[in-house]
Amino acid sequence: MSGTSLDGLDVAYCEIDEKGFQLLAAETYPYSKDWTRVLSTLEKATAYEYAVINVRLGHYFGQMVNRFRQEHPGPCDAVASHGHTIFHQPQLGMTAQIGDGDSIAAETGLPVVFNFRTLDVAMGGQGAPLVPIGDLLLFGQYDACLNLGGFSNVSYDDTDGTRVAFDICPCNMALNHLARLLGQPYDKNGQLARSGTVDNGLLARMDALDYYRHPLPKSLGKEWFVRNFIPLLNDDPSEARNQLRTTVEHIARQITWAIKGHSINTLLVSGGGTKNKFLMARLQSLIPGCKITIPSDEIIDYKEAIIFALLGYLRLNQQNNCLGSVTGARHDNCGGDIAGLPQV
Repeated sequence: MSGTSLDGLDVAYCEIDEKGFQLLAAETYPYSKDWTRVLSTLEKATAYEYAVINVRLGHYFGQMVNRFRQEHPGPCDAVASHGHTIFHQPQLGMTAQIGDGDSIAAETGLPVVFNFRTLDVAMGGQGAPLVPIGDLLLFGQYDACLNLGGFSNVSYDDTDGTRVAFDICPCNMALNHLARLLGQPYDKNGQLARSGTVDNGLLARMDALDYYRHPLPKSLGKEWFVRNFIPLLNDDPSEARNQLRTTVEHIARQITWAIKGHSINTLLVSGGGTKNKFLMARLQSLIPGCKITIPSDEIIDYKEAIIFALLGYLRLNQQNNCLGSVTGARHDNCGGDIAGLPQV
C-alpha cells in the first residue's frame, strides 16, 4: 500500500481465509527523497516520463517485497498491490495507480493482483473507497470505521443495511504540507497545531468548499487537493501554526458532520492521523456520545494494506471485492488485474 501522504510503502504479510485474517508481520519502507520528489510531481510530467516511472516503481515495489520476505521468511501465495495514485478523476472515467504489476511479478516470481479501481470506474463508479468491504468483513463489530490517511474517509451501514462510504476531507495530506513549512515531515502529536490559533475566516473558506455539499457517492484525489485546498493556504512559515490549528478544526468538524445523524455509537479509527493526539482530542470533544476505539499500532498503521490483501484474496477466488453501494457503480464487482498467472 502506497498512500497519498507519501509516508512510504506499507507491506503486510497476511494469512486470510473465509474466517478472517491474521497479520503475521508488517513493515513500512520510507521513500527516498528522490522517490518522494518524483511521486509528488508526476502528475505534471510527460506521458513518456509517466510510463517510465510506472515500470520503475513496479520493479521497486517488487524489490521491497523481496527484501521483506528475506526479513520475514514464510510461504507466500500472491501479492496484492494497491499502487500509488497519480490521477483520480472518475467523472472522466479515469483513475490511475502506478507500480506496474508485471514488473512486481517479474521481481518476485509471484502472482500479483493490481489495478483494483479501474473496473469499477468503467462501470460508472468512483473506484473509491475500496476499503469498506474490508471494514464490513473484518471489522463489522463497529458501527463505523474512520480512516485518517492522506484524506479522511468513513464507512458505515445506512438505515436499510446498505454499506455507505465516502471521502470526507483532506487530512494528513494537508497537515503534512503545513508541517513541512516549519521544517517538519509531520506534526508530531499535533503539538504545532495545538500552539496555533483558529483563523475563523480561513475555517469558513475551508468549510465552504463545494465538495462537502456533493451527494454520495463521492471521492477525493490529489488533483482536487491541489486545485481547491492548497490555494486557501499561505506558504508563509509564520502563519503555518495557525493554519495547522485551523485545518485540525476543519477536519474534526467535517468528520462530525459526516457521521452525525447515522446512529453511530462505536467508531473504529485507524490511519496515521490517529497518532495526532490533538486532532483526536478535538474529534472526541465534538462527538462526546460516540465511543472512539483506537486499535493496536499494527492495525492503525497497516489496516489499509491488510484490506488490500483481502481484496487480492477475493479477486483470486472470483468473489466481489468492490461494493457498488459505496462507489456508485452499476453493481458490486470483482476488480483487479492479475500478473504472473493466467487470468482466472
